[in-house]
Amino acid sequence: MLGQLLLHYRVVEKIGEGGQGTVYKVIDTSLDRPAVIKVIPPDLTDSAANLLRFEREAKLASSLDHPNICTIFGLHKVGDIHFMAMQYIEGRNVRDLVGGRPLDLRQALSITLK
Repeated sequence: MLGQLLLHYRVVEKIGEGGQGTVYKVIDTSLDRPAVIKVIPPDLTDSAANLLRFEREAKLASSLDHPNICTIFGLHKVGDIHFMAMQYIEGRNVRDLVGGRPLDLRQALSITLK
């Protein structure tokens, strides 16, 4: 995917991967800014239920307004590639932050109150 142009998003770096998809840092060439896309794995796009879950995730995240929640720019499909475009935020990802363990109450409150 590196170097590929999806709509107006040029893929520059893979920054994470999990069961729900692969996350890439991109450059939004129309606004000349960094962004992120989350691409759904092809095996998950075969199921209408999986696509609906992905859409629900995007709608839920886009309905929230908090400094610790990234802004969703949109849901897109290019050929067989389904992806969500969102704000790029420098820092650690959630997996690194929690280290495979649940957050204790103080950590969770400190994140939500920022």
